[in-house]
Amino acid sequence: MQQEALSFLSSSFPSLHHNFPTLSRLRFHNFPALSFKPNTSSSSLFKSPDFPSLSSTTTTTETLESSIHEKLIYLDSLGIDFLTLINRHPPLLSTALSAVESVVDYMTTPPINFTLQDFRRLVSMCPELLTSPLTSHTIPVITFLLREVGVDSIFDLRQALRRRPRLLACSVDHQLRPTLYFLQRIGILDPHKHTYLLSCSVEHKLVPRIDFFEKLGFSRRSATAMFKRFPQLFNYSIAENYEPKLKYLMVEMGRDVREVLEFPQYFSFSLENRIKPRHEACAAKGVRFPLPVMLKTNEAGFRDTLEVCCDSSPPLKTSRLVTVQKILDL
Repeated sequence: MQQEALSFLSSSFPSLHHNFPTLSRLRFHNFPALSFKPNTSSSSLFKSPDFPSLSSTTTTTETLESSIHEKLIYLDSLGIDFLTLINRHPPLLSTALSAVESVVDYMTTPPINFTLQDFRRLVSMCPELLTSPLTSHTIPVITFLLREVGVDSIFDLRQALRRRPRLLACSVDHQLRPTLYFLQRIGILDPHKHTYLLSCSVEHKLVPRIDFFEKLGFSRRSATAMFKRFPQLFNYSIAENYEPKLKYLMVEMGRDVREVLEFPQYFSFSLENRIKPRHEACAAKGVRFPLPVMLKTNEAGFRDTLEVCCDSSPPLKTSRLVTVQKILDL
């Protein structure tokens, strides 16, 4: 499996006139045929087309400008930069002010009751919130999270939305519910703790990450078990996280790839700031810790454990080395 995994990782890096009618068509297009009785009235022959009056066009433009100006003033009163938002989300221009006000009222008053500061952050990360229909979209998302996902309280709901505002832009039927069913099917039975995953595409994000570990040589069952044990693993990039960390694990550290089956949290640690320095410190002392012991302890605890391990005298019962098994059991 080790050679197969290394082979897989190695292969993974490496003109205007065409818009006008012809002269023959143009000659008779706007004039009656010869078999028709000609109308001698020049006024009817060259009658001007019906264009909207200048006054009605001006009125429409003024109304639109007034609507935009009102939204600008309203959002500015909330501390929201309207011009920045419309650059990122142009549909806001055509959204009625009353609809925007309804969303703001719903999200910032009981029972949802976001603070204005939190609401501004939600909008900055998910401007679709201001243009989504309140009754047919936003309220169903909130209801889904509380009833089907099992978010325990309004407090937990606010926490979930603060962490992943994009949930508010997702369709319940086409995104949130299918992802919920997928997570439950692979054994993640507490989705209310992992609501940030519900906005992820099953086909384009979740399944490809399981497939990646299958291609390393793991069975489907083993690969799925990793994600069941550590669902945050779905959030990490294959190219920027999985591949470089696995390459370092197998090539530089000389470890078996199967170690990540038992400790998928390995991928949550920084390669440059935690994994490499800890490995190099162990290598310099000639010791080899299990991954959880090497990575999970804080810096002081790690240095203490390293020094005790290298001491020729047996460790005291109060030593951190005695607690290694407890750490492994976490």
